[in-house]
Amino acid sequence: MASILRQIVAGPRLQHPEAGLDLCYVTDNIIATSGPSSNYPQRAYRNPLDELVKFLDSKHDSDWCIWEFRAEGTGYPDSEVYNRIHHYPWPDHHPPPFALIPAMTGSMRNWIHRLDEPGTKELKDKKKDRVAVVHCKAGKGRSGTVACSYLISQEGWKADDALQRFTERRMRVGFGAGVSIPSQLRWVGYVDQWTNQMGKKYIERPVEILEVHVWGLRDGVKVAVEGFEDQGKKIKKYHLFHRSERTVVDDGKSKTMPLDPVLNGPTDNNNKKQPQSAATFPARTEDSPHPSTDSPARTDTPPKHLSAIVFRPKSPISIPTSDVNIDFERRSKAAYTGWAMVTSIAHVWFNAYFEGGDQHDSGVFEAEWEALDGIKGTTRKGVKALDRLKVVWRYANQPGTSHPDTGRPISEPKPGEPIPETQPPDWHIHNGTGSNSGTDTPRDQDDENTPPPPPSKELEADKDLESEQDSSSTKHKHKDKHTTNEHDHDHDHPILSDLSTAAASAMSSIPGLGKQLGLRKQTDESKDVSLAGSSGDESGRSSAAPSQAKKDTKNEWSSVDEGK
Repeated sequence: MASILRQIVAGPRLQHPEAGLDLCYVTDNIIATSGPSSNYPQRAYRNPLDELVKFLDSKHDSDWCIWEFRAEGTGYPDSEVYNRIHHYPWPDHHPPPFALIPAMTGSMRNWIHRLDEPGTKELKDKKKDRVAVVHCKAGKGRSGTVACSYLISQEGWKADDALQRFTERRMRVGFGAGVSIPSQLRWVGYVDQWTNQMGKKYIERPVEILEVHVWGLRDGVKVAVEGFEDQGKKIKKYHLFHRSERTVVDDGKSKTMPLDPVLNGPTDNNNKKQPQSAATFPARTEDSPHPSTDSPARTDTPPKHLSAIVFRPKSPISIPTSDVNIDFERRSKAAYTGWAMVTSIAHVWFNAYFEGGDQHDSGVFEAEWEALDGIKGTTRKGVKALDRLKVVWRYANQPGTSHPDTGRPISEPKPGEPIPETQPPDWHIHNGTGSNSGTDTPRDQDDENTPPPPPSKELEADKDLESEQDSSSTKHKHKDKHTTNEHDHDHDHPILSDLSTAAASAMSSIPGLGKQLGLRKQTDESKDVSLAGSSGDESGRSSAAPSQAKKDTKNEWSSVDEGK
């Protein structure tokens, strides 16, 4: 029974044929696995920690070490893995703080190639390389991001090849990509740029958000600016835009096309006009199977006439790192009831240094609705809330001066150098408090009207599988082009495999959405932050007609039903 439960929980992920555990060899030196557990009932449907340790001991003796990335807690004490573990936690369904990348990949390189050992190179060459074991919760998004980052930055792999290898080794054929979250894919592109174009130079600098431009903004959308805190273990909301901070550039009803407000946008300290957008790394979508590093930034106006809104904060919004998240939540208010229905949730991460910040003190990041991150790491975001956005940013000034902060250079650790780690959270697994961007991650409790999650009586398995609902739903849309993995022949129980597949799809569609979309009690504060033409304010209403809104809703929930 335990074996069946583990196969169900693993869902689209491949199991190791010999160990019977939810793990894979990405390469001979990198193992990706889901988060193990040493306690019941979790060990009944997760990788039992003692079995995982036994397998690693039998195959690699003492030449293995764990890198874990769970901000929610590992689920076991370090002592149960001989204290051979490195902690670099960050929230689920999000990219890592980029400042962690050099330390993570550098420490893995030192371990695998024995660069942390004393002795001559000739002596080390006689010994076999070690193994790095990476895990998060499902062993997919966060683990895949780090595994691909290591292959690109330390082993010289191309970004596409690294992503394809992780998918081939980690996923069942036909169940989509191993790393599928748009912002995580963008980070893999950043690593490629950092490695091959920037000489592995990165400077962490605080960022100030000057404006957020949105085209086609629908009614009742809240816009927030977020960033990391507590060494990346938490996401903090730094600003929630209010009605008084928006300017309607075009209401979508005039006959002339609105000019792009960014054209008169930021300048550097020498008053030289900056590029409209730095080269970005578009997220992988169904229409774009591979990340691109040479696609020019989009600067043309939309093909159809859309409303144009600009949000300008009354006071400066300063993010302490270069990692920025723009978060959206749409609510439809029911008249006279005091309640609202959350119908859209989306967010997008970018790092200013890789969006032009390596050469300029200001810049612009842009993205379209289809490229935003959805609920719990999927592409499902609910009803369409906007068409596209641009974020105008600059590096924040040093306190008390008019000069930009020079920041903190973060270098890749040299062989044998001590490598700093993040202070891990309590190893006991704790769930997040809920958030408007669809994550089970620790966040500030100033989220307006966000209710705490109800106590769950279900197994934790459904949460594991929510991160894979997107890849599961694409099974009948795409034929996987990857060759059959060396482990594919080992499925001796086709019934169990089918059961696993069906259960993964069923458990990961509607329940995951229901935990974030739904009724919320309105407050006085919500009246100030529900934007773009909510009841009582017609000046900012977008051009989306009620019939179009109904069409958007029907199409979105039809796609959800297909994922069952």
